[in-house]
Amino acid sequence: MDALVMCGGRGTRLGADGADTEKPLVLVDGVAMVERVRRALADSRVDRVHAAVSPDTPATRERLADRPDVSVVDAPGDGYVADLGYALARVDRPVLTVAADLPLLSADAVDRALAAAGDGDGGDANDAGNAAGDASLAAYVPVALKRDLGVSVDPGTTRTLDGREVVPTGLNVVGGSDDDGDDSDGDGDDGDRDGDGDRDDGGGTDERSLVLADEGLAVNVNRPRDLRVAEALLRRERDGRGRRDRDRPETGSTAVDTDDTHDTDTHSRS
Repeated sequence: MDALVMCGGRGTRLGADGADTEKPLVLVDGVAMVERVRRALADSRVDRVHAAVSPDTPATRERLADRPDVSVVDAPGDGYVADLGYALARVDRPVLTVAADLPLLSADAVDRALAAAGDGDGGDANDAGNAAGDASLAAYVPVALKRDLGVSVDPGTTRTLDGREVVPTGLNVVGGSDDDGDDSDGDGDDGDRDGDGDRDDGGGTDERSLVLADEGLAVNVNRPRDLRVAEALLRRERDGRGRRDRDRPETGSTAVDTDDTHDTDTHSRS
């Protein structure tokens, strides 16, 4: 299965951290977010990588166009959902879609999503069981994990699955049917709540769900606090403590020290 990285958002919620840099190129511990995502995909079972850019991200386009392992899709820049639909019409499906604001994405998380979608062996999901070629899948993380980490949560995107409050991660599989994350349930929500071109919730409603208590998936870098948490987690990993996956229980606190005493934005306010 191929992957499609969405790289067209302006990142207005990042404030000064994104003022002079396109959102996909914002550095997280010295490495651009989109490069971190590309590396995770390269280490996963994904076949080819496509990247959807927009007129808001010309430097991102230039950087990715130089990579032989990435094909660039020039989306019109009409918002996340519109650009996603445009890009989906130009790549093979089913396809794994991922936002460029997931700098802690791991190959393991990608492979778990592929496996849940019926493509765990890197084969053709159309031949797998459970109608994988037509069904879509959305990956979620528990809201409690995001709150423990101190990253932002948009309350308008939460839902309850198996008794847990969860939120979309930006990692999905879009099946072979015409299910591109539009407003299929008629609630007027097109997935771009603040109009900044970023993804603010998951795909359509006719999909299977995968809940992963994975710290890397819990950190969408949308606000300055999110960026600091991502860098703190990377520091912890360098110190040999690694990231935690709460699907695989460990003892000890999940809280992250960001060395930040000036951020007044709370994780429960969008």
